[in-house]
Amino acid sequence: MSSRASLLGHADPADPSRGRPKRCTPPHLDEVAPARDGERPGEKSRGRRLMPIIAAAAVALAAFLLYRTLSRYSMAEITASVAAIPVHRLVFAAAFAAASYLCLTGFDYLAVRYVGHPLPYRKAALASFVALSMGHNIGLAALSSGTIRYRFYSRWGLSAGEVAKVILFCGITVGLGLMTLGGAALILRASLAEDITGLDRPVVIGTGALCLALAAGYIALAAIARKPIRIRSFTLAMPPLKLALGQVAIGPLNFACVAACLHQMLAAVGEVSYPAVATVYVLATVAALITHVPGGLGVIESVVLYLLPQAQFIGALLVFRVVYFLVPLAIGAPTFAFIELRRRRRKLTERAAAGA
Repeated sequence: MSSRASLLGHADPADPSRGRPKRCTPPHLDEVAPARDGERPGEKSRGRRLMPIIAAAAVALAAFLLYRTLSRYSMAEITASVAAIPVHRLVFAAAFAAASYLCLTGFDYLAVRYVGHPLPYRKAALASFVALSMGHNIGLAALSSGTIRYRFYSRWGLSAGEVAKVILFCGITVGLGLMTLGGAALILRASLAEDITGLDRPVVIGTGALCLALAAGYIALAAIARKPIRIRSFTLAMPPLKLALGQVAIGPLNFACVAACLHQMLAAVGEVSYPAVATVYVLATVAALITHVPGGLGVIESVVLYLLPQAQFIGALLVFRVVYFLVPLAIGAPTFAFIELRRRRRKLTERAAAGA
């Protein structure tokens, strides 16, 4: 009798239990999914064994980062810092932080459509929030959040290549956001950018115009390109025009929300305008992306030191980090751990039922 007949519960003529109904328990998708192109069965098996280890390591690292950050301050200092911030500032900061993470879920929602594997928004939002709430704190966001994204998307049917395209699409959206908001800031706040960078004003304005032109060029390519763009060995398939417009809209909105969150905290300890905070924050974020520092360590400090050199900003800075980085981490890491444990328990139950 073939293995297929046995799998479906067909009776073997030589089986003494012939005639008795047999319960057929479908195996888990991970156990019957065929190997993808270019992937050997042994490699797939090893990958499945390694992923729980990677997931556990990510949760442990996130917990350590949360402990390390908070352990620098006593509970009295944390309480006093929060108490010193006006309630309305704290509420607005939390709202802007939530709006930023909402924008980030839009990155993934557009990305899964770009790769031709659309998913319900709730799934894309879950993968995005868990991955980025941890990736923002771990550092090397493309790698750390990418590993967690793969953990989610692979079980929802995306191949490793498609997950890589999702990560690339989200990275391009980040770049478009920085170019659009940064270009506008360089032109509208040229004098401030001139002081920060030490460049002449024509160079500052020219750089801003170039950033905006690159973003506009991306939209133009999406509108007219019919074939993938090839640059040496690199090939990029342009998204449809609607997705490209979505990228250019939601990318800057995300950074605008983060800058607004920071502005609410700084405005509680000194006089500072939102355009100034946004300009300095965008320039500092570019440096953070280049250095891959966890949680933008040093970036926010440079913004505050430049804008408010004499202010007692430790409390505002601490509250901003708690609101934008640590609260999402405290939600995302346990959520990831719960999902992994529940999935592990379900697999063990299914295997026990199949063995029975």
